[in-house]
Amino acid sequence: MKPTIAALLLVLVSGCVGPKATAGTVLVSIAVDGARLEVNLPAGSTVQSAVEQAGIQMGELDRVEPAVYAVLTDGAQVKLWRRTERFEVETQVLPFARQTIRNEGLPEGETRLLQAGSNGLEEISYRVLEEEGELISRQVYQRSVTQEPMPEIIMVGAQVAHSPLALEGKLAYLTGGNAWIIEGNSANRRPVVVSGDLDGQVFKLSANGRWLAFTRGLEQDETDFNSLWVIDLEDPSAEALDTGARNVVHFADWSPDPDVSALAYSTVEPRPSPPGWQANNDLLLLTLSAAGRIVERESLLPTNPGGLYGWWGTSFAWAPDGVHLAYARPDEVGLIDSREPGFTPLFPLTPYLTGSDWAWVPGVTWGSNSRTLYLVDHGSPVGFEEPGSSPIFDLVAVNWPGGAEVQLVARTGMFAYPSASPVQVLQSGEIAGQVAFLQALTPLKSELSAYRLMVMDRDGSNLRSIFPAEGDPGIGQAELAPAAWSPSAARVALVYRGDLWVVDVASGAGQPLTGDGLTIAFDWKP
Repeated sequence: MKPTIAALLLVLVSGCVGPKATAGTVLVSIAVDGARLEVNLPAGSTVQSAVEQAGIQMGELDRVEPAVYAVLTDGAQVKLWRRTERFEVETQVLPFARQTIRNEGLPEGETRLLQAGSNGLEEISYRVLEEEGELISRQVYQRSVTQEPMPEIIMVGAQVAHSPLALEGKLAYLTGGNAWIIEGNSANRRPVVVSGDLDGQVFKLSANGRWLAFTRGLEQDETDFNSLWVIDLEDPSAEALDTGARNVVHFADWSPDPDVSALAYSTVEPRPSPPGWQANNDLLLLTLSAAGRIVERESLLPTNPGGLYGWWGTSFAWAPDGVHLAYARPDEVGLIDSREPGFTPLFPLTPYLTGSDWAWVPGVTWGSNSRTLYLVDHGSPVGFEEPGSSPIFDLVAVNWPGGAEVQLVARTGMFAYPSASPVQVLQSGEIAGQVAFLQALTPLKSELSAYRLMVMDRDGSNLRSIFPAEGDPGIGQAELAPAAWSPSAARVALVYRGDLWVVDVASGAGQPLTGDGLTIAFDWKP
């Protein structure tokens, strides 16, 4: 029996029809790369399965809708967009900065180009994302400075025109990170260290005025933050000598014996947490030869806890006899005999509760007889506060041996910093002396107060305020330091409004010696 024409037509038509869903399958259409594909999948399949079934290679950046985890139904439409990634690099110019440095060594108004500026270069990498040839995003991927810009540095003169002032001995000062010396009169000054990196932690002249000790910052060093140096001031061509000492914060000073070039110092260990160090509370001594070489280095006191709040550190002060030193820390003041070093407590203190990452250490100075210490005592409360929170600070004299205490001035403030004058021999033959100290303008808030300079006889008599004049602003917190006496004790030096001033003790008249506002340390010796 021959097949009918109708049957043949049915076979031909059925051969031209695409895939169809059958029981338990779904038919899905996928649009990709300008074409459309259809695939049969088991019911419950996801987009990910459909893409794999169709043999499509999907890149990590490609985007598909619905999401790859979506379950497909019969007749679902899937769209896949191709995404590509590339990187572009651009070079940009980094303009140089302009810096102005005030230099009191140049006449006011005069300028000098210290360093010419030059632009730097920076390479910027961009990540470019495109979808089907269309830009989607362009974002910065990485920056790299290939050439650092060099700042233009202009030095501007700040030398203030003052009448030359006759001065005794050597007056050293630190301004703008550099060390200067004045000799003879205020117009005769010269720079001795011009590296711009002196940090002011130590700045001391030797007893005979020959040597200057100072500390330099080490900003690029990961383990140490400063170093201790000395320079011979009698040799104009001398280069500074690195003593090898590192991390000197609280103390370094020359022996008061003018015939011995011995420098005592104490160190700390750097720490990442405030205040930036852990004090060693040690005491070391190095001795220089006449040629300026270190011939001896010895340890007088090893690293030790340093009493209460010992993490902050201990300060020291040479006695005029060149044998003894005083030590001061938050909980006591005492003595050290350099021949048989050890701590001998002399005067207990109530530690001040700062409530912060610093500790109060009293200012201490010796009288000319090496038997009297002038220091700041933390007094008793005035109200209901705890003893450690008392705002009372008094200037006292303590004699040794015996430790007898005499209160000289009440409520001076915590930063009184007494400074005893050189010995004065009167016409009668009597040996006299004076003590300069700082008096807080608001004594019960002395931690934040401005101060004024006071002078009294060594027994506390003839107390008077000498600087600044009544009505002028007080000495600011950043400027508080012991006054430096001239060799004849007729004048004192201090920092006021950022500049070095010399004040006549008898009249209280003051004259600034600098004008750049950058002075942070000073010393005065014969």
